[in-house]
Amino acid sequence: MTMTNDDVLSTYEAMLALSAQMVSAAESGEWDELSLLEKRVGAHVAALQANDQQVLLEGASRVKKVAIIKQLLAYDRIIRDLTTPWMAQLSQLINSSGTARRLNNAYGGV
Repeated sequence: MTMTNDDVLSTYEAMLALSAQMVSAAESGEWDELSLLEKRVGAHVAALQANDQQVLLEGASRVKKVAIIKQLLAYDRIIRDLTTPWMAQLSQLINSSGTARRLNNAYGGV
């Protein structure tokens, strides 16, 4: 199904609303919710990828799309800033448990 100009803008607006929710989820450490919201955004991205180049926005619609994309990038930066420390901590936990497991395997559970 081909998207109209309004469909494209509505999809971008839906992504913006979901991204705002993702920021809230990341700020409160609700990682499962963040993951679910990310999947929903991904579905919108896929729909846009299939149709966006077929729809040429002009004038105010194009300006609105650019503003939405800039806000999406800002939200993405906030989410990345919030998740990077958590991911580093998770990586450290995984590495330390892997090291403990290797030591246990090498020397037995003394």
